[in-house]
Amino acid sequence: MSGSEVPHLMRDLDWGLATAGTLAGSPAVDGLDLSLSSQARYWADDVQDIVGASPGSRRTVLGWARLQPDPGRWDRAALDRCDRALDAVLEAGMRPDLTLMHLDLPDWLESRGGWLARETSLRFGEYAAEVGRRFGDRVDRWVTTPSLGGILADRIAGMRPPGRGASGAAGLAAVHHALLAHGLAVQALRGAGVRGRIGGSLPLIGAYPATGDPFDRLALERFESWAMGLLFEPMLLGRHMVPEEPGPSVEATGCVRPGDMETIAVAQDFLNLLWHAPCRIAAPENLLLVLPALGCFEPLNEVNGLLVRLGFALIPFDDVGTTSLGLPILPEALADAVAVVHDRYGDVLPPLHITDSGKGDRGGVLGSATEAPAGRRRLLESRLFWLAGLMANGVDVQGYEYWSVMDNLGWLLDYALAYGRAVPETDPGPGPSLPCAWVSAGAFRANRADVPEPVETPSAPGNGARVLALHRR
Repeated sequence: MSGSEVPHLMRDLDWGLATAGTLAGSPAVDGLDLSLSSQARYWADDVQDIVGASPGSRRTVLGWARLQPDPGRWDRAALDRCDRALDAVLEAGMRPDLTLMHLDLPDWLESRGGWLARETSLRFGEYAAEVGRRFGDRVDRWVTTPSLGGILADRIAGMRPPGRGASGAAGLAAVHHALLAHGLAVQALRGAGVRGRIGGSLPLIGAYPATGDPFDRLALERFESWAMGLLFEPMLLGRHMVPEEPGPSVEATGCVRPGDMETIAVAQDFLNLLWHAPCRIAAPENLLLVLPALGCFEPLNEVNGLLVRLGFALIPFDDVGTTSLGLPILPEALADAVAVVHDRYGDVLPPLHITDSGKGDRGGVLGSATEAPAGRRRLLESRLFWLAGLMANGVDVQGYEYWSVMDNLGWLLDYALAYGRAVPETDPGPGPSLPCAWVSAGAFRANRADVPEPVETPSAPGNGARVLALHRR
Protein backbone atom coordinates (compact mmCIF):
# COMPACT_ATOMS: atom_id res chain seq x y z
CA MET A 1 0.00 0.00 0.00
CA SER A 2 1.35 3.43 -0.92
CA GLY A 3 0.86 6.66 0.95
CA SER A 4 -1.41 7.90 -1.85
CA GLU A 5 -4.01 5.25 -0.93
CA VAL A 6 -4.62 6.70 2.53
CA PRO A 7 -7.12 9.36 1.36
CA HIS A 8 -9.05 6.78 -0.69
CA LEU A 9 -9.38 4.39 2.25
CA MET A 10 -10.21 7.05 4.83
CA ARG A 11 -12.25 9.67 3.04
CA ASP A 12 -15.54 7.94 3.86
CA LEU A 13 -14.83 7.47 7.58
CA ASP A 14 -17.19 9.11 10.03
CA TRP A 15 -14.88 11.96 11.04
CA GLY A 16 -16.08 13.67 14.17
CA LEU A 17 -15.34 16.02 17.03
CA ALA A 18 -15.91 14.99 20.64
CA THR A 19 -15.85 16.80 23.94
CA ALA A 20 -16.40 15.97 27.60
CA GLY A 21 -18.43 19.14 28.02
CA THR A 22 -22.02 18.42 29.06
CA LEU A 23 -25.13 19.58 27.26
CA ALA A 24 -27.02 19.79 30.54
CA GLY A 25 -24.44 22.21 31.92
CA SER A 26 -24.06 24.32 28.79
CA PRO A 27 -24.12 28.05 29.64
CA ALA A 28 -25.54 28.89 26.24
CA VAL A 29 -29.10 30.14 26.53
CA ASP A 30 -30.15 29.30 22.99
CA GLY A 31 -28.24 26.07 22.43
CA LEU A 32 -24.72 24.75 22.20
CA ASP A 33 -21.73 26.92 21.37
CA LEU A 34 -20.48 25.23 18.19
CA SER A 35 -17.33 27.28 17.78
CA LEU A 36 -14.19 25.13 17.61
CA SER A 37 -11.14 25.45 19.81
CA SER A 38 -7.87 26.27 18.06
CA GLN A 39 -6.77 22.66 18.61
CA ALA A 40 -9.91 21.28 16.97
CA ARG A 41 -9.50 23.66 14.03
CA TYR A 42 -5.90 22.50 13.57
CA TRP A 43 -7.06 18.88 13.51
CA ALA A 44 -9.97 19.53 11.15
CA ASP A 45 -7.68 21.40 8.73
CA ASP A 46 -5.11 18.60 8.90
CA VAL A 47 -7.74 15.93 8.13
CA GLN A 48 -9.01 18.01 5.19
CA ASP A 49 -5.49 18.36 3.77
CA ILE A 50 -4.46 14.73 4.33
CA VAL A 51 -7.70 12.87 3.63
CA GLY A 52 -9.95 15.34 1.87
CA ALA A 53 -12.75 15.03 4.44
CA SER A 54 -14.32 17.25 7.09
CA PRO A 55 -15.77 16.32 10.49
CA GLY A 56 -19.50 15.65 10.14
CA SER A 57 -20.48 14.62 13.67
CA ARG A 58 -20.34 16.34 17.04
CA ARG A 59 -20.31 14.17 20.18
CA THR A 60 -20.92 15.60 23.63
CA VAL A 61 -21.87 14.28 27.07
CA LEU A 62 -25.43 14.57 28.35
CA GLY A 63 -24.52 15.13 32.00
CA TRP A 64 -26.35 12.71 34.28
CA ALA A 65 -25.44 14.56 37.48
CA ARG A 66 -27.09 17.75 36.19
CA LEU A 67 -30.11 16.04 34.65
CA GLN A 68 -31.04 13.97 37.73
CA PRO A 69 -29.71 15.81 40.79
CA ASP A 70 -31.90 13.80 43.20
CA PRO A 71 -33.48 10.33 43.08
CA GLY A 72 -36.57 10.42 40.92
CA ARG A 73 -36.28 14.16 40.19
CA TRP A 74 -35.37 15.48 36.75
CA ASP A 75 -34.15 19.02 36.18
CA ARG A 76 -36.51 20.33 33.51
CA ALA A 77 -34.32 23.35 32.74
CA ALA A 78 -31.32 21.06 32.11
CA LEU A 79 -33.43 18.83 29.85
CA ASP A 80 -34.53 21.90 27.89
CA ARG A 81 -30.87 22.98 27.49
CA CYS A 82 -30.12 19.57 25.97
CA ASP A 83 -33.06 19.98 23.58
CA ARG A 84 -31.80 23.35 22.36
CA ALA A 85 -28.24 22.09 22.04
CA LEU A 86 -29.22 19.10 19.91
CA ASP A 87 -31.30 21.36 17.68
CA ALA A 88 -28.30 23.69 17.29
CA VAL A 89 -26.08 20.82 16.11
CA LEU A 90 -28.68 19.76 13.55
CA GLU A 91 -29.19 23.32 12.34
CA ALA A 92 -25.42 23.60 11.83
CA GLY A 93 -25.60 20.63 9.46
CA MET A 94 -23.82 18.17 11.76
CA ARG A 95 -24.94 14.84 13.22
CA PRO A 96 -25.35 14.93 17.04
CA ASP A 97 -23.82 12.02 18.98
CA LEU A 98 -24.30 11.62 22.72
CA THR A 99 -22.32 9.96 25.50
CA LEU A 100 -24.59 9.17 28.45
CA MET A 101 -21.93 10.07 31.01
CA HIS A 102 -18.19 10.59 31.28
CA LEU A 103 -16.76 10.62 34.82
CA ASP A 104 -19.38 12.32 36.94
CA LEU A 105 -22.00 10.38 38.90
CA PRO A 106 -24.90 12.06 40.64
CA ASP A 107 -23.89 12.80 44.24
CA TRP A 108 -26.75 10.73 45.59
CA LEU A 109 -25.35 7.63 43.88
CA GLU A 110 -21.74 8.40 44.75
CA SER A 111 -22.72 8.60 48.42
CA ARG A 112 -24.22 5.10 48.18
CA GLY A 113 -21.01 3.52 46.94
CA GLY A 114 -20.81 4.67 43.33
CA TRP A 115 -19.78 1.95 40.91
CA LEU A 116 -19.01 -0.44 43.73
CA ALA A 117 -22.79 -0.64 44.29
CA ARG A 118 -25.08 -2.59 41.95
CA GLU A 119 -27.77 0.06 42.35
CA THR A 120 -25.73 2.42 40.17
CA SER A 121 -26.05 0.03 37.20
CA LEU A 122 -29.81 -0.22 37.63
CA ARG A 123 -30.27 3.53 37.92
CA PHE A 124 -28.07 4.04 34.84
CA GLY A 125 -30.43 1.84 32.81
CA GLU A 126 -33.42 3.88 33.98
CA TYR A 127 -31.55 7.09 33.09
CA ALA A 128 -30.84 5.75 29.57
CA ALA A 129 -34.51 4.92 29.07
CA GLU A 130 -35.62 8.44 30.05
CA VAL A 131 -33.14 10.30 27.81
CA GLY A 132 -33.81 7.85 24.99
CA ARG A 133 -37.51 8.72 25.10
CA ARG A 134 -36.70 12.42 25.27
CA PHE A 135 -33.94 12.74 22.63
CA GLY A 136 -34.12 9.52 20.63
CA ASP A 137 -35.48 11.17 17.47
CA ARG A 138 -32.40 13.35 16.89
CA VAL A 139 -29.25 11.48 18.01
CA ASP A 140 -27.17 9.67 15.39
CA ARG A 141 -24.98 7.63 17.78
CA TRP A 142 -25.44 6.78 21.46
CA VAL A 143 -22.33 5.91 23.50
CA THR A 144 -23.37 4.10 26.64
CA THR A 145 -20.33 3.03 28.57
CA PRO A 146 -19.09 5.15 31.45
CA SER A 147 -15.35 5.86 31.40
CA LEU A 148 -13.99 2.42 32.25
CA GLY A 149 -10.44 3.74 32.23
CA GLY A 150 -11.43 6.31 34.83
CA ILE A 151 -13.16 3.64 36.93
CA LEU A 152 -10.06 1.45 36.81
CA ALA A 153 -7.88 4.38 37.85
CA ASP A 154 -10.32 5.41 40.56
CA ARG A 155 -11.65 2.28 42.23
CA ILE A 156 -8.77 -0.13 41.69
CA ALA A 157 -5.55 1.90 41.53
CA GLY A 158 -6.80 4.82 43.64
CA MET A 159 -5.46 7.45 41.24
CA ARG A 160 -8.39 9.82 41.54
CA PRO A 161 -9.82 11.57 43.31
CA PRO A 162 -6.77 12.26 45.47
CA GLY A 163 -7.06 10.72 48.91
CA ARG A 164 -9.56 7.99 48.10
CA GLY A 165 -6.87 5.27 48.14
CA ALA A 166 -6.62 2.08 46.14
CA SER A 167 -9.31 -0.59 46.45
CA GLY A 168 -7.20 -3.19 44.65
CA ALA A 169 -8.99 -6.45 43.85
CA ALA A 170 -12.16 -5.34 45.67
CA GLY A 171 -12.52 -2.57 43.11
CA LEU A 172 -13.13 -5.13 40.34
CA ALA A 173 -16.80 -5.08 41.32
CA ALA A 174 -16.92 -1.53 39.90
CA VAL A 175 -15.79 -2.88 36.51
CA HIS A 176 -18.60 -5.44 36.50
CA HIS A 177 -21.22 -2.87 37.48
CA ALA A 178 -20.06 -0.41 34.80
CA LEU A 179 -20.20 -3.13 32.13
CA LEU A 180 -23.62 -4.17 33.39
CA ALA A 181 -24.73 -0.54 33.14
CA HIS A 182 -23.66 -0.56 29.48
CA GLY A 183 -25.78 -3.62 28.73
CA LEU A 184 -28.80 -2.27 30.58
CA ALA A 185 -28.47 1.05 28.76
CA VAL A 186 -28.34 -0.63 25.33
CA GLN A 187 -31.51 -2.55 26.18
CA ALA A 188 -33.20 0.58 27.54
CA LEU A 189 -32.37 2.73 24.50
CA ARG A 190 -33.67 0.08 22.15
CA GLY A 191 -36.77 -0.27 24.28
CA ALA A 192 -37.27 3.51 23.97
CA GLY A 193 -37.23 3.21 20.17
CA VAL A 194 -34.25 5.53 19.48
CA ARG A 195 -33.40 5.82 15.81
CA GLY A 196 -29.63 6.15 16.17
CA ARG A 197 -26.92 3.51 16.47
CA ILE A 198 -25.98 2.30 19.95
CA GLY A 199 -22.59 1.16 21.20
CA GLY A 200 -20.12 1.19 24.05
CA SER A 201 -16.55 2.33 24.47
CA LEU A 202 -13.45 0.61 25.80
CA PRO A 203 -9.94 1.91 26.45
CA LEU A 204 -7.49 0.76 23.78
CA ILE A 205 -4.30 -0.04 25.68
CA GLY A 206 -1.34 -0.87 23.45
CA ALA A 207 2.09 -1.84 24.71
CA TYR A 208 5.58 -3.00 23.78
CA PRO A 209 8.03 -5.17 25.72
CA ALA A 210 10.88 -3.25 27.35
CA THR A 211 13.48 -5.52 25.75
CA GLY A 212 13.69 -8.66 23.65
CA ASP A 213 14.16 -10.74 26.78
CA PRO A 214 11.67 -13.66 26.94
CA PHE A 215 10.55 -12.60 30.42
CA ASP A 216 9.60 -9.13 29.13
CA ARG A 217 7.70 -10.69 26.24
CA LEU A 218 5.87 -12.95 28.68
CA ALA A 219 5.10 -9.90 30.82
CA LEU A 220 3.61 -8.21 27.73
CA GLU A 221 1.37 -11.23 27.14
CA ARG A 222 0.19 -11.04 30.74
CA PHE A 223 -0.43 -7.31 30.40
CA GLU A 224 -2.50 -7.82 27.23
CA SER A 225 -4.39 -10.67 28.84
CA TRP A 226 -5.47 -8.39 31.67
CA ALA A 227 -5.92 -5.21 29.60
CA MET A 228 -8.06 -6.99 27.01
CA GLY A 229 -9.58 -9.76 29.11
CA LEU A 230 -10.82 -7.54 31.91
CA LEU A 231 -12.96 -5.35 29.65
CA PHE A 232 -13.23 -6.78 26.12
CA GLU A 233 -13.93 -10.37 27.19
CA PRO A 234 -17.17 -9.62 29.09
CA MET A 235 -18.52 -7.19 26.50
CA LEU A 236 -17.69 -9.27 23.44
CA LEU A 237 -17.71 -12.85 24.71
CA GLY A 238 -20.06 -12.68 27.70
CA ARG A 239 -17.61 -13.98 30.29
CA HIS A 240 -15.23 -12.59 32.85
CA MET A 241 -11.62 -13.58 32.40
CA VAL A 242 -10.22 -16.31 34.62
CA PRO A 243 -6.59 -15.54 35.56
CA GLU A 244 -4.14 -18.21 34.42
CA GLU A 245 -2.58 -18.16 37.86
CA PRO A 246 -4.28 -17.71 41.23
CA GLY A 247 -5.04 -14.04 41.67
CA PRO A 248 -7.77 -11.41 41.78
CA SER A 249 -10.88 -11.95 39.67
CA VAL A 250 -14.23 -10.25 39.16
CA GLU A 251 -16.11 -13.43 40.03
CA ALA A 252 -14.35 -13.59 43.41
CA THR A 253 -15.94 -10.29 44.47
CA GLY A 254 -19.37 -11.96 44.52
CA CYS A 255 -20.98 -9.23 42.40
CA VAL A 256 -21.98 -11.38 39.41
CA ARG A 257 -25.61 -12.54 39.33
CA PRO A 258 -27.48 -14.88 36.96
CA GLY A 259 -28.21 -13.17 33.64
CA ASP A 260 -25.61 -10.43 34.09
CA MET A 261 -23.18 -11.71 31.46
CA GLU A 262 -25.89 -12.05 28.81
CA THR A 263 -26.87 -8.44 29.48
CA ILE A 264 -23.29 -7.21 29.30
CA ALA A 265 -22.68 -8.98 25.97
CA VAL A 266 -25.79 -7.53 24.28
CA ALA A 267 -25.25 -6.88 20.56
CA GLN A 268 -24.12 -3.35 19.72
CA ASP A 269 -23.89 -1.37 16.49
CA PHE A 270 -20.34 -0.07 16.98
CA LEU A 271 -17.54 0.04 19.54
CA ASN A 272 -15.54 3.13 20.44
CA LEU A 273 -11.85 2.49 21.13
CA LEU A 274 -10.37 5.25 23.30
CA TRP A 275 -6.73 5.72 22.36
CA HIS A 276 -4.21 7.78 24.31
CA ALA A 277 -0.64 6.47 24.14
CA PRO A 278 1.28 3.17 24.28
CA CYS A 279 2.87 1.64 27.38
CA ARG A 280 6.21 -0.07 27.87
CA ILE A 281 6.11 -3.33 29.82
CA ALA A 282 8.80 -5.10 31.81
CA ALA A 283 8.86 -8.27 33.83
CA PRO A 284 9.16 -7.56 37.57
CA GLU A 285 12.41 -9.54 37.69
CA ASN A 286 13.93 -7.28 35.01
CA LEU A 287 13.10 -3.91 36.57
CA LEU A 288 16.60 -3.32 37.88
CA LEU A 289 17.99 -3.87 34.38
CA VAL A 290 15.74 -1.45 32.51
CA LEU A 291 14.93 1.35 34.93
CA PRO A 292 16.26 4.82 34.11
CA ALA A 293 18.05 7.04 36.56
CA LEU A 294 16.97 6.80 40.19
CA GLY A 295 14.00 9.03 40.88
CA CYS A 296 12.40 9.14 37.42
CA PHE A 297 10.52 5.90 38.08
CA GLU A 298 9.39 6.75 41.60
CA PRO A 299 5.92 8.15 40.74
CA LEU A 300 4.91 4.84 39.15
CA ASN A 301 5.81 2.77 42.18
CA GLU A 302 2.33 2.86 43.72
CA VAL A 303 0.68 1.69 40.50
CA ASN A 304 3.28 -0.98 39.96
CA GLY A 305 2.81 -2.16 43.53
CA LEU A 306 -0.50 -3.52 42.24
CA LEU A 307 0.64 -4.57 38.78
CA VAL A 308 3.71 -6.63 39.73
CA ARG A 309 1.37 -9.05 41.48
CA LEU A 310 -0.07 -9.75 38.04
CA GLY A 311 3.33 -10.41 36.50
CA PHE A 312 4.19 -7.13 34.76
CA ALA A 313 5.20 -3.52 35.42
CA LEU A 314 5.01 -0.19 33.58
CA ILE A 315 8.27 1.58 32.87
CA PRO A 316 9.25 4.75 30.99
CA PHE A 317 10.07 4.72 27.30
CA ASP A 318 13.70 5.42 26.58
CA ASP A 319 15.22 7.14 23.53
CA VAL A 320 11.80 7.93 22.08
CA GLY A 321 10.83 11.48 21.19
CA THR A 322 7.92 13.00 23.07
CA THR A 323 5.48 15.83 22.73
CA SER A 324 5.71 18.55 25.35
CA LEU A 325 2.89 16.71 27.14
CA GLY A 326 5.26 13.81 27.71
CA LEU A 327 3.58 11.35 25.35
CA PRO A 328 5.88 9.13 23.29
CA ILE A 329 5.77 9.77 19.56
CA LEU A 330 5.16 6.35 18.05
CA PRO A 331 2.80 6.84 15.09
CA GLU A 332 2.51 3.10 14.46
CA ALA A 333 1.33 2.40 18.02
CA LEU A 334 -2.37 3.03 17.34
CA ALA A 335 -2.41 0.52 14.48
CA ASP A 336 -0.48 -1.97 16.60
CA ALA A 337 -3.04 -1.77 19.38
CA VAL A 338 -6.01 -2.10 17.00
CA ALA A 339 -4.30 -5.08 15.36
CA VAL A 340 -3.97 -6.86 18.72
CA VAL A 341 -7.68 -6.33 19.45
CA HIS A 342 -8.62 -7.58 15.99
CA ASP A 343 -6.35 -10.59 16.31
CA ARG A 344 -8.03 -11.60 19.60
CA TYR A 345 -11.66 -10.71 18.89
CA GLY A 346 -12.01 -10.12 15.16
CA ASP A 347 -14.94 -12.50 14.66
CA VAL A 348 -17.10 -10.78 17.28
CA LEU A 349 -15.99 -7.17 16.91
CA PRO A 350 -18.63 -4.66 15.81
CA PRO A 351 -17.51 -1.79 13.53
CA LEU A 352 -14.85 0.29 15.27
CA HIS A 353 -14.59 4.02 15.94
CA ILE A 354 -11.27 5.46 17.09
CA THR A 355 -11.62 8.17 19.71
CA ASP A 356 -8.33 10.02 19.89
CA SER A 357 -7.96 12.05 23.08
CA GLY A 358 -5.95 14.70 21.24
CA LYS A 359 -3.60 15.04 24.21
CA GLY A 360 -0.55 14.45 22.04
CA ASP A 361 -1.71 16.54 19.11
CA ARG A 362 -2.30 19.92 20.69
CA GLY A 363 -1.27 22.77 18.44
CA GLY A 364 2.24 24.07 19.12
CA VAL A 365 3.63 21.04 20.96
CA LEU A 366 5.71 19.64 18.13
CA GLY A 367 8.46 22.21 17.73
CA SER A 368 8.60 25.97 17.32
CA ALA A 369 5.63 27.99 16.16
CA THR A 370 6.80 27.78 12.55
CA GLU A 371 7.67 24.08 12.67
CA ALA A 372 4.66 22.83 14.65
CA PRO A 373 2.06 22.62 11.84
CA ALA A 374 4.29 20.47 9.63
CA GLY A 375 5.30 18.25 12.54
CA ARG A 376 1.74 17.85 13.75
CA ARG A 377 0.48 17.03 10.27
CA ARG A 378 3.31 14.59 9.62
CA LEU A 379 2.48 12.76 12.86
CA LEU A 380 -1.22 12.47 11.99
CA GLU A 381 -0.50 11.43 8.41
CA SER A 382 1.88 8.70 9.56
CA ARG A 383 -0.58 7.45 12.18
CA LEU A 384 -3.36 7.30 9.59
CA PHE A 385 -1.07 5.48 7.16
CA TRP A 386 -0.55 2.62 9.61
CA LEU A 387 -4.25 2.52 10.42
CA ALA A 388 -5.16 2.46 6.71
CA GLY A 389 -2.91 -0.57 6.32
CA LEU A 390 -5.11 -2.48 8.75
CA MET A 391 -8.27 -1.29 7.03
CA ALA A 392 -6.92 -2.50 3.68
CA ASN A 393 -6.54 -5.93 5.26
CA GLY A 394 -10.11 -6.12 6.48
CA VAL A 395 -10.23 -4.38 9.88
CA ASP A 396 -13.59 -2.58 9.98
CA VAL A 397 -12.79 0.94 11.18
CA GLN A 398 -15.71 3.26 10.41
CA GLY A 399 -15.00 6.40 12.41
CA TYR A 400 -12.30 8.61 13.91
CA GLU A 401 -12.87 11.41 16.44
CA TYR A 402 -10.84 14.19 17.93
CA TRP A 403 -11.12 14.74 21.69
CA SER A 404 -9.51 17.94 22.90
CA VAL A 405 -6.71 17.96 25.44
CA MET A 406 -8.66 20.63 27.30
CA ASP A 407 -11.24 18.01 28.31
CA ASN A 408 -8.62 16.07 30.25
CA LEU A 409 -7.02 18.84 32.29
CA GLY A 410 -9.13 18.24 35.38
CA TRP A 411 -8.29 14.54 35.41
CA LEU A 412 -4.62 15.27 34.76
CA LEU A 413 -4.56 17.74 37.64
CA ASP A 414 -6.02 15.17 40.04
CA TYR A 415 -3.59 12.60 38.71
CA ALA A 416 -0.58 14.87 39.11
CA LEU A 417 -1.62 15.89 42.63
CA ALA A 418 -2.11 12.27 43.66
CA TYR A 419 1.29 11.16 42.43
CA GLY A 420 3.39 14.31 42.67
CA ARG A 421 4.77 13.82 39.20
CA ALA A 422 7.12 16.32 37.66
CA VAL A 423 6.08 18.72 34.91
CA PRO A 424 8.83 19.61 32.44
CA GLU A 425 9.93 23.23 32.63
CA THR A 426 9.63 23.57 28.86
CA ASP A 427 5.93 22.72 28.79
CA PRO A 428 4.03 25.71 27.33
CA GLY A 429 0.61 24.28 28.11
CA PRO A 430 -2.17 25.74 30.25
CA GLY A 431 -2.20 22.84 32.72
CA PRO A 432 -0.19 19.94 34.10
CA SER A 433 1.32 17.70 31.46
CA LEU A 434 1.46 13.97 31.49
CA PRO A 435 4.41 13.54 33.84
CA CYS A 436 7.90 12.58 32.86
CA ALA A 437 7.74 9.22 34.61
CA TRP A 438 6.37 7.77 31.38
CA VAL A 439 9.49 8.68 29.43
CA SER A 440 13.13 8.94 30.34
CA ALA A 441 14.00 12.37 31.69
CA GLY A 442 16.43 13.08 28.87
CA ALA A 443 13.72 12.80 26.24
CA PHE A 444 12.47 16.29 27.06
CA ARG A 445 15.69 17.83 25.82
CA ALA A 446 14.32 17.52 22.29
CA ASN A 447 10.57 18.04 22.12
CA ARG A 448 10.52 17.61 18.37
CA ALA A 449 8.34 15.33 16.30
CA ASP A 450 10.86 12.95 14.83
CA VAL A 451 8.18 11.14 12.89
CA PRO A 452 9.21 8.62 10.23
CA GLU A 453 7.87 8.97 6.71
CA PRO A 454 5.34 6.27 5.79
CA VAL A 455 6.91 3.16 4.35
CA GLU A 456 5.41 1.04 1.60
CA THR A 457 4.36 -2.17 3.36
CA PRO A 458 2.68 -2.16 6.77
CA SER A 459 2.27 -5.51 8.48
CA ALA A 460 -0.90 -7.57 8.20
CA PRO A 461 -3.56 -7.60 10.92
CA GLY A 462 -2.49 -9.54 13.95
CA ASN A 463 1.00 -8.10 13.83
CA GLY A 464 0.28 -4.46 13.08
CA ALA A 465 3.54 -2.52 12.91
CA ARG A 466 4.76 -3.91 16.21
CA VAL A 467 7.87 -5.54 14.72
CA LEU A 468 9.18 -2.11 13.79
CA ALA A 469 9.04 -0.89 17.38
CA LEU A 470 10.49 -3.85 19.25
CA HIS A 471 13.99 -2.49 18.88
CA ARG A 472 13.11 0.63 20.88
CA ARG A 473 14.71 0.47 24.28
